[in-house]
Amino acid sequence: MPVAVTAEIARKAAHLAWSDFPDDLVERTKQCLLDWFAVTVCGAQDELTGILVREAMDDGAVGAASLVGRSERTLPSAAALINGAASHALDYDDVNFAMGGHPTVTVVPALLALGEQVKAPGRLFIESFIAGYETSGRVGRLVAPSHYQKGFHVTGTVGSFAATAAAGRMLALSDAQLAVAFGIAATQAAGLKSNFGTMCKPLHAGTASEHGLRAARLAARGFTARGDSLECAQGFAASQSDHLEIEAALGEPPSGWHLRNNLFKHHAACYLTHAPIECAREIRLKSNFPPERVRKITLRIDAGADKVCNIADPTSGLEAKFSLRQTVAMALAGVDTANVDSYTAESTQEPRMKALRDKMEIEFLPGWAHSLSEMAIQLDDGTTLSATHDSGIPWADVAKQRRALETKFDSLVTPVLGAAGARRLHDAIERIDTLADVGELARASTK
Repeated sequence: MPVAVTAEIARKAAHLAWSDFPDDLVERTKQCLLDWFAVTVCGAQDELTGILVREAMDDGAVGAASLVGRSERTLPSAAALINGAASHALDYDDVNFAMGGHPTVTVVPALLALGEQVKAPGRLFIESFIAGYETSGRVGRLVAPSHYQKGFHVTGTVGSFAATAAAGRMLALSDAQLAVAFGIAATQAAGLKSNFGTMCKPLHAGTASEHGLRAARLAARGFTARGDSLECAQGFAASQSDHLEIEAALGEPPSGWHLRNNLFKHHAACYLTHAPIECAREIRLKSNFPPERVRKITLRIDAGADKVCNIADPTSGLEAKFSLRQTVAMALAGVDTANVDSYTAESTQEPRMKALRDKMEIEFLPGWAHSLSEMAIQLDDGTTLSATHDSGIPWADVAKQRRALETKFDSLVTPVLGAAGARRLHDAIERIDTLADVGELARASTK
């Protein structure tokens, strides 16, 4: 008899409770929220967010739901879409390789909109967040790696199930109801990697969150769908991957929880550019040579990066974030790759950036570790400098990670909300496990 994968993943999500969580999981959740609100407050000022807000307002979607980093208020479904897209607009949000994408940007927008509407307590928010996050890892492992290799953006596809699990947990759906909600999500889940470098990539995060919220609410009202959508014939896995990795999906996650393997971004670009950036920074900082002395740059990286972040000649700030050559050139030239303002159309046309890009050769290696890069730089005197970096290893020091995230939070939030506003939001995040109504958190994030 086939394993009822959908039902089992739904059961695991529906029954997660506060008493199940080790102490570090609440702290890790708060760190995810620090990071998410930071990138969303800043991303809310992006052009694509403005377009989505104007579209919602013109569509009459005025309501009571808060929009992070903005003053407008809209309907919960529109808020999930807009906040989700805003949080991925900078491509500066967290990553999990079990999912194969960006988990928090699909989960929090749905929970924030729903939680504000139903006045959910903070502890329920945390329970629901972890249920959604763990679901992202389970569904991601179920269809990896062929799902991503076929061209699907996991954040938009798998993220729909994560948002559904989170919203379903907040609504106290039963196992069976959540399995049906997964069926509703499965028929909406979409997102194409071919749109990387355009506004559609952030849109995928927003639509995943919106779809998840809709799926959970419809299931609560009795809307019907198959309860085996992940594993059935012509279902999600059969139509969007080549296999069904059931043991990987239902087995024990590495370190016991997928959340423990969350990876935060410290460069405002595609995560697959991070290891090359770190290699370039290490070489530059150790040797302190001017970029003009570079004769040749050789990068060795996983073949999968070729279809994700290999825009050879970027012309916009968004394309720069998906260009191995541009981001390495920036790092070698001493440009701050953590600063969102470093990624501009003008920077892509700088002569020194073009010169460094032209000197770079990339070896895309099949079967190479996904997050590992090796770099060799030959200088004009024949000297060769090299470095290796793996960006897929979570920080062991959680306290150090918090300090880095708080620096990132201040740098992104203070320019938008002001020092007092940033402190108010930070305080609400820290107190989330004691909040009687997470609407307080949502409202603390607005202008």
